[in-house]
Amino acid sequence: MAADAPRSRWSQAGWYAVLTGLSVVVLFPIYMTLVRALSTPATYFQEGRPLHPVDVQWDVFSRAFSDGDLGTKALTSAVVTALIVGGQLATSIVAAYAFAFLEFPGRRLLFAAFMATLMLPIEVTLLANVQTMRDLGWLNSYQGLAAPFLATAFGTFLLRQGFLGIPRDLRDAATLDGFGHLAFLRRVALPVTRPVVAAFTVVSFLAAWNQYTWPRAVVTEGRWETIQIGLRSLSAATVDQGNIGLAAALLAALPVFALLIFLQRHLIRGLTAGAVKG
Repeated sequence: MAADAPRSRWSQAGWYAVLTGLSVVVLFPIYMTLVRALSTPATYFQEGRPLHPVDVQWDVFSRAFSDGDLGTKALTSAVVTALIVGGQLATSIVAAYAFAFLEFPGRRLLFAAFMATLMLPIEVTLLANVQTMRDLGWLNSYQGLAAPFLATAFGTFLLRQGFLGIPRDLRDAATLDGFGHLAFLRRVALPVTRPVVAAFTVVSFLAAWNQYTWPRAVVTEGRWETIQIGLRSLSAATVDQGNIGLAAALLAALPVFALLIFLQRHLIRGLTAGAVKG
């Protein structure tokens, strides 16, 4: 036993070293983005692209916020993201419950067809969806930006896996207590699978907030541009203002960082449960 203790400590130290190295690899690009955002572009390149800021411009973030009109664009992105996340949660929860607990003809075949849509990239349906939005008069509108993404096969799959992990005894007990489907979903299924729901919320938020292709296709007026379109406009600035686009990118990433920090435990637990249950 005494001989195993040093070996265990060395093993633990080795894992910490590996994880520290991986953290550096992941965080280094973010650090360099901050360095380049704070540095005056011309001076930074003249100094040979060092690993520290040079000729620091402390006002670069306020300039990026005002030059790119990020406040208005962030508000548009926030509203669209809230609509998409809310719609995906509602449709995924209902569809996942049906596939997990209800018996109906062709359930397996329908679920397989549902999952097959995951293999279709947005480019396949882009033209048809844009034409539909144009026919409905939904270009340059919140409904046009959000409508095609109010349902997702990934969310249905993930939540279904979580529902399948609910013990059979718990379902039988709820039935004996007189719970119908809606009561069982609201009072049992959702509380038990809260980590999975939280994990899907994070994934849905990231996908909605970072959309670029679809907003670019259905937005023709500047006041409806999302924050990702605003970043693209800033990144096309002259070389001597290149740090402004990088500063704007860091500002746009702040909500994502905050969400990941506060919900990281739920994200890990939820994705792990979705991967092994069922």
